[in-house]
Amino acid sequence: MESPKVENRTSAEALDRIVSKYEKPRLSFSLWQIANSVVPYLIILVGMFYTLKVSYWLTLFLSVVAAGFLLRIFIIFHDCTHGAFFSSKRANIWTGRILGVLLFTPFRYWQHEHAQHHATAGNLDERGLGDIWTMTIKEYQQALPKTKMAYRLFRNPLILFVLGPPFLFLIRHRFILGKKQVRERNSIRWTNLSLLAIFYIMHLTVGLKSYFLIQVPVIVFASCLGVWLFYVQHQFEGVYWERQEGWDYLSEALEGSSFYKLPKVFQWFTGNIGFHHVHHLSPKIPNYNLEACHCDHPAFLKIKPICFLASLKSLSFRLWDEEHRQLVGYNAVQSF
Repeated sequence: MESPKVENRTSAEALDRIVSKYEKPRLSFSLWQIANSVVPYLIILVGMFYTLKVSYWLTLFLSVVAAGFLLRIFIIFHDCTHGAFFSSKRANIWTGRILGVLLFTPFRYWQHEHAQHHATAGNLDERGLGDIWTMTIKEYQQALPKTKMAYRLFRNPLILFVLGPPFLFLIRHRFILGKKQVRERNSIRWTNLSLLAIFYIMHLTVGLKSYFLIQVPVIVFASCLGVWLFYVQHQFEGVYWERQEGWDYLSEALEGSSFYKLPKVFQWFTGNIGFHHVHHLSPKIPNYNLEACHCDHPAFLKIKPICFLASLKSLSFRLWDEEHRQLVGYNAVQSF
């Protein structure tokens, strides 16, 4: 692929023209996407309740399907945080707030952290908020033993992709930790109050035990899939990382965000988020326009896609090698 820095000199204006064509939301598309995501999700949850008396294995099977729809709902929520799903700012905010309750995710809180991610992705000097904890080889070698142990624990696939995601959505999002703006604190409080209201209604109707037997596995499966997607979008072979003085937004978008090519059915459930390079170039593009935008400029078509099997190599990445400008495993470190 030709370096995006070269592209930046030769076709940045052409890219801007192409991208701007796809930034305008279409109300009919947005409403239809909500309908074909939220309605099936709620219907499956109801169906899961009736399977509890038949077989919990059947319930768990349906929970995987429901998780797919919940993942798609998260993409809509994600678009709302960028103000990309509707032309109306108010519509984005209120849709995001409501969907955030289904996702156990405070809208304003997540919006702030995700904005930080977009502003600093691929910047070695701005790591820490809204991204996956990644150390350089030098940082790791100089770290205290307890920090190395914590890092190894965090980067263990069992923690990172299995135990961590449901902890994040079910528990971590319930608490106000650190300094937060008023609207972020209120977002956490109102989301928690809304969830308590749902719990109370479920207690009066189906019973809390039945509700949790249905809802918890759905959140677990969806959160694990979502964190894997987020991970592979920025932790892949050939990824772009740079210090502040050399960091470039266009390079980060085209080289620091993956083109994760998935089968069409998975592309549908993940709301085209595999076209992550396009999304990082312009977060204002609604998810249903990402593929069309990708196909509309040669710079995008030059990007090598990552298929699912190839993406599994990302599981071995642990540290950033600044000298060779690549992600590596612990075997690249001579001393623990």
